This record gives sequence, C-alpha cells and structure tokens, in this order.
Amino acid sequence: MKVLIVNTFDKGGAANACLRLHEGLLQQGVESKVLLKHKQKSLQQTYEFNQINKPKSKFQLIKHKCLSFLRVIGLIKKSKETPKQQFFKHRQLGLELFSFPESSLDITSSPLYKEADIINLHWVSNFLDYDSFFRNNTKPIVWTLHDMNPFTGGEHYLETFLGIDASGNPIPRILTNEEQLVANKNLILKQKAIEYSSNINIVAPSKWLCQVAKNSTVFKTLDVHCIPYGINSEIFQPRDQNYSRNILNIPKDKTVILFVADSIDNHRKGYAYLKKALKMMQNDDVVLCAVGSKNSGLDSFKNIIELGTINDELLMSIAYSAADVFVIPSLMDNLPNTVLESLMCGTPVIGFPVGGITDMIKNEQNGLLAKSISSQSLLESLEQFLKIKSSFNNAEISLAAKEKYDLSIQANAYIKLYSEILKKEIL
Repeated sequence: MKVLIVNTFDKGGAANACLRLHEGLLQQGVESKVLLKHKQKSLQQTYEFNQINKPKSKFQLIKHKCLSFLRVIGLIKKSKETPKQQFFKHRQLGLELFSFPESSLDITSSPLYKEADIINLHWVSNFLDYDSFFRNNTKPIVWTLHDMNPFTGGEHYLETFLGIDASGNPIPRILTNEEQLVANKNLILKQKAIEYSSNINIVAPSKWLCQVAKNSTVFKTLDVHCIPYGINSEIFQPRDQNYSRNILNIPKDKTVILFVADSIDNHRKGYAYLKKALKMMQNDDVVLCAVGSKNSGLDSFKNIIELGTINDELLMSIAYSAADVFVIPSLMDNLPNTVLESLMCGTPVIGFPVGGITDMIKNEQNGLLAKSISSQSLLESLEQFLKIKSSFNNAEISLAAKEKYDLSIQANAYIKLYSEILKKEIL
C-alpha cells in the first residue's frame, strides 16, 4: 500500500497533525510519503513539489521584455488591483483565513502522485487547484479536514462572531454582500469539481466537523468518517511538575494557567475573553504562562510569564506538565492539537463548549467546559477550577487520553479505511 499525503506546509497546527499521521503510518510499516508545497523541515519521506513548466518561446520572452520596458518608462501603466486583492483589502480584520479554490500547480504531474495507490489530501489551500486536480485525478482520495475550508466558499471557519463587547460577550458577525457573492461563486466551482471524481472519502477529526461536513452542499453525497488525531505518547506524557517548573523558571507556589498566545489578534482564538476574565479575577496567587511570540498585548497582566515560541515537542510537554491547567478560549475549533497534548501530559483543560473541544473535555473529569461563550462564564470556570483543582488526577487524565488518542490508534484507523477503499477499487 503506497500512500501519498498532500499538505501545503510542514509547519503549523494542521501540518503537525498531518505529519503525526505520517509518522504513525511509517511505524505501522506503511509506505507513506508526504508531498508539500513548502518544505522547511528535514523529515523522512517528505518532499517539496516541483512544477515542471514548459519553456517559454522566443516570442513570449521578447514580448515579456518589451512589456516590462514599456512599464518602466511609463508608457504602460501598472495593472490595477485584482478582484482577489480588492476582496482581501476590504475584508474585516481579525477574521480567519480565506482561500480561493484555484492554484497554478498540478499535483497530478508529480511522480509521487503517479506512483501512489491512494491520495490523502490534508490542508491544501493555495496548493490544490480544484478544477484541474479532480478533472485529472485517477486515484482514490481520502480528504482529511483540518477546518471548514474544503466545503465552504473560502472561509476556513464560518465565523459567527466578530469581536467582544464591553460586557465580555460576543458580537454577532454580519456577512457583507461581497463576501456572500464571492463565497457562492467558489462553492459552485467546488461542487462541479468534486463531481469529476467518483471515489472520495472524507475524514473529520471531530464529531462537530464530521456533522457540518455531512450537511454541506459540497460533501453531502460523500462518505464522511470520524477519526480523531493521534499524539505521540512517548513525547507527550506527564512529567514531574517541580522539575518542569525548575527548567522553565516558573514559581512553585503559584497556580499556573497555560495559554498558547500566537494569535491574540485572531477573533476565533478568543484571547480577548481570557484577558477580560483574568482582569476580573484579580488573584495574586495565579500566574498566566504564555507560549508563543512575545506580544505587547500581554503587558497588561501583572503576573505573567512569557516563555516565547516553543518548537521542540519535548520542551512543550514540559510546559504542559509545569501548568496546573491549560486554557483554550477558542470560539470555534476542530480538534485542537494543544488540548490533546495537554491531556496526554495529564494537565486538565478549560474551554468553551464549542466544536471538537466538547469531544475531548469531560466536565470535572479532565477539565471544565464553560457554560457559554463569555468572559463571565470563563471566569466562573477558572474560579471553580481553583476550588477543585486537587480533585483532578493527572495520571488518570493522561491514561484516558492515551487510550483514545495514541498515535497507533489513529494510524490503524486510517490503514483500515485505506484498505477498505483499495479493496473496493479492485472489485
């Protein structure tokens, strides 16, 4: 069985999840390879896509040089902004990514594509050209969703909120006419492209994403499976808290709240709700420990420790182990790697009752779910945790997570799905 995993990047949340599956497949003896648009890491069996372009004719080269010269001397004006550039220019700040379903790249031209038995698409924005790929594709497809983009008109998350009001409650988002028109156009293109391929199976890591994919206009006729992410339990495991705090220079006599702070300007990440909740808390015995790029937006906290960006997974497991609780204030999310990592390290998690977060957090067993999306509800959960934190058993939390999210469990579920699909191809 030759599996080709396709992803745009090898860095980021979706990339981590994708590469962990690749690692798990290799451990199970599967011939897995990864095709990337942008390759930055030196990982086994991962390759960067190289498009072989046809050489330009002499006429095309002369034409290009002439046009460039005329632009330089001012006889030809520079081209105006494209419709896409104008769209992004007027898009509201703080929203998640928006990706169009077009690309100049042809993934089916890759030798890796040609030798594979099955293609496993992952996060392929700005890499996959829907129309040409599905028109030319001759292989069975498994498409692993990491967000909503494959079945939306461009949004990576169909955000229903945009910002926070003075009381700490979400502000409803209203789509502009332009957003709706562009989305509808992209949806039509995606629907038509999907019809070219007869053997596509969708995989969603969370029950929430599985259901919304099933209900979407693009994927409603396809089989949608739910396979959670896998985590390497040898790396993400409970470590001695005092030892972990010594390494990171974190006080041992404080309650430590861990937060990943890379995207504090992204509304969906919900940082504003945590910020307001902590300001209302006013507890000198609580320290906020932030992982991510150091940001002036965190300066307003008196008790804060900024650890900076952590790329090493072993060091990240130490950060989870050093904390008493991990807080994820996302307003909408799939199955966040950070929550899985925290639970594997035995650290309880607090979050809003949204998306795949509800798959992972069992109230008062391995964390707390806030009653609603608001700073007040988050504050109440934080205060409740301070009262009952001794009731959480780190070893039990880690064991339960390992039994559900260990790397081998995910890999075996995919191997079973691949085998079933290939068997049908033979028949």
